[in-house]
Amino acid sequence: MTKTAAVLTAAPGREKRRTRRTGRALLAPAVIAILIVAIYPLAYIVAAAFSESSLGQPFTDWVGFDNFTTVPGDGVTLPSLGRSLIFAIPSALLALVAGLVVALSLDAAVKGGRIIRVLLLLPLMTPPVMAGVIWKLMLAPTGGLLNNVVQMASPGADPIAFLGSSPMAMISLIVVDAWQWTPFCVLLVFAALQTLPGEVYEASQVDGAGVWQTFWRITFPLVLPSLVTVLLLKLVVSFKVFDLVFIMTGGGPGFDTTVSSYEIYRTALQTFDVGAAAAQTIAFLVLVTLVIVPLNAVRQRLHREG
Repeated sequence: MTKTAAVLTAAPGREKRRTRRTGRALLAPAVIAILIVAIYPLAYIVAAAFSESSLGQPFTDWVGFDNFTTVPGDGVTLPSLGRSLIFAIPSALLALVAGLVVALSLDAAVKGGRIIRVLLLLPLMTPPVMAGVIWKLMLAPTGGLLNNVVQMASPGADPIAFLGSSPMAMISLIVVDAWQWTPFCVLLVFAALQTLPGEVYEASQVDGAGVWQTFWRITFPLVLPSLVTVLLLKLVVSFKVFDLVFIMTGGGPGFDTTVSSYEIYRTALQTFDVGAAAAQTIAFLVLVTLVIVPLNAVRQRLHREG
């Protein structure tokens, strides 16, 4: 082989190596950002879970699995995880169903040629703290809007303790959270509906399919992957709820609305046991993973089949 041929043969290899080096250099800032923003806090939480830590004195002693062994028997952590499930799943489903109904109504109006723009973003743009304050006032047993309506409909009836009785307190939180996040679901579902092929609906009209048949046989199967994606996103948001619980119920009555995020706050910032709070956080992450991973697998399969 001549010298020129050898140089030409080696050139592609040098070019590939140069491209890989350039790609790694461009990727490095993103990797560093992920390490700082995501990996470091997670590693810190894991380390704190194996230590005796407080806000003033972190990592005073390494206690091994002691913080984890107390989780099943403390009488608070496991019930709070269960309440997180009780809150997150109905809240996400309610917001998704309401979002689907509203999005279908908007989609039908647009297809019918009528220009309808509904102001839906107000609940979503309202800070959760302010939403909690507004709804707490509306649900108040004395002077609250809903109890005033009850008194008008049935004079002399006892006021309803929406936030002071069980299970009404948890139901109220679920409804308020769904109210706030329904516009989010509407926007995503409506965007998905706008991408559906119009010729399929024209063919269904020719075949004489009714509204209900068109929804179940065409719209719902086509939009199902997007619905699962929206449900996945909403579940993540619902699991992390804190502000509404803090403002509206403070975890009460008793511990009936003490979801996991609120219990972690209480342990870390009221009893100052950061190590135990870190162990609770890891248990919470395990719970969320057990719910989200199978749902994400379903989402991926639906998108592949679609």
